[in-house]
Amino acid sequence: MDVRSQIGMVFHLDKCIGCHTCSIACKNVWTDRPGTEYMWWNNVETKPGTGYPTRWEDQKAFKGGWETDGKSLQLKSTSKARIIPNIFHSPSMPSMDDYYEPWTYRYSDLFTAPEGDDQPTAVPISMVTGEPIAIESGPNFDDDLGGSAVYARNDPNLEALSPDQREQMFAIERLVFFYLPRICNHCLNPACVAACPSGALYKRGEDGIVLVNQQRCRAWRACVAACPYKKVFYNWNTGKSEKCILCYPRLETGQAPACFHSCVGRIRYLGNVLYDADRLTEIAKLPDHELVEAQRSILLDPNDPAVIEGARRNGIHESVIDSARRSPLWKFVKVWKIALPPHIEYRTFPMLFYVPPLLPVMSTNVGGKVKSDLDALFADTEKGRAPMEYMGKLFAAGNEGKLRYALKKQMAVRIARRHLTVGDVTKEEAERALAQADCTWDEADAIYRLTALANFDDRFVIPPSQREMAIEMLEDPHEHRSTAGFGFRDAPTRGA
Repeated sequence: MDVRSQIGMVFHLDKCIGCHTCSIACKNVWTDRPGTEYMWWNNVETKPGTGYPTRWEDQKAFKGGWETDGKSLQLKSTSKARIIPNIFHSPSMPSMDDYYEPWTYRYSDLFTAPEGDDQPTAVPISMVTGEPIAIESGPNFDDDLGGSAVYARNDPNLEALSPDQREQMFAIERLVFFYLPRICNHCLNPACVAACPSGALYKRGEDGIVLVNQQRCRAWRACVAACPYKKVFYNWNTGKSEKCILCYPRLETGQAPACFHSCVGRIRYLGNVLYDADRLTEIAKLPDHELVEAQRSILLDPNDPAVIEGARRNGIHESVIDSARRSPLWKFVKVWKIALPPHIEYRTFPMLFYVPPLLPVMSTNVGGKVKSDLDALFADTEKGRAPMEYMGKLFAAGNEGKLRYALKKQMAVRIARRHLTVGDVTKEEAERALAQADCTWDEADAIYRLTALANFDDRFVIPPSQREMAIEMLEDPHEHRSTAGFGFRDAPTRGA
């Protein structure tokens, strides 16, 4: 058993209001430099929709992630035989058209336009070429189902639905969407790290954050093709790859990442878990429908004496083990089992989990009249606006049982709270709902408190980074404290 600590995240989709505050916070902090104009390390997509970059979930085209025949595990985008042929051109690389050509406006036109009857307008110009362009797409062109015939109807997840189910979803009376915030998943088995020919991408040993060494990066861009979530970007100005760094300078000082800290809906949770790295290859070879439970199985109980001993043997500090015990991630994913990984069939084992939204249908428009679809106080989870097949393909690799379990438990918590606060639901009805959802009164109360009443310290249990111990492995800390080189392991030297 190889016990390691990994930082992970949970996003509660029932609470996301699609305000994009997280995206703007990240953009202002990290990607306001030349070459990063088109980068959105954090973005919020509308589902159904093609997302950003366009149709990033279509791995038939982009060939991201891993594939297995049950015996071996290999990257879809490259292999030992294809490294050299693909090193200067990857046929599965997304193009700028799949993202968008970033633009600004020639604001001087507002002041230099000749006098006339019309309001002067600023001409859009490309931030790459500086020439005027016709804007055809952007990172949120499908926001709130904007242009649904172009975007929402081409969502790759709709492949799981029958033609009748698709039309039912897109009937104007039952128009459905929900928000899906996305950042780098900092996976346990990252395809981007495995694909990099120069070894520039790596996972930090102390917390599993995936980073890019800018000194070693040679712009092969194999990482961009290999990442199935398309969260590694190429900076055309510096010739280096860049990606979400989970604001690790903030984490090292006990602060939440910028997108987490700024979240208006308080949908974001962060904490660390202990896991068994020895079993990664084993579980990655399992069939798709077994992957959700397999990933949960390698997350280790931080209260187990054998796990604690294994963690100590690997140099994991007592304070990190203690933070794993208090981690909201452990509760959402392993104890309550209401948080699910996105597209786990890519076999990277993402450490970003989502609490799926309930999406109840309240009423429909029939013959110009609004008709209530509710026979009871709460809607049946089976009759959500998005079909189970769609949600299951997005969050559980088609295993609808895991999705139903998460939704039923959330609904049971709502029914229990209704009984306690309003009283128009009987205790017998509440207990029946809890029993059907495999939930107790204590568990329902704990879920309610963490999802509705949690304060900053409850949502973000940031493990101490122990950076002073990492420095001791490389050099004398007393000498290091007087040297320059933030972000680099080696101090600057004289000469060319």
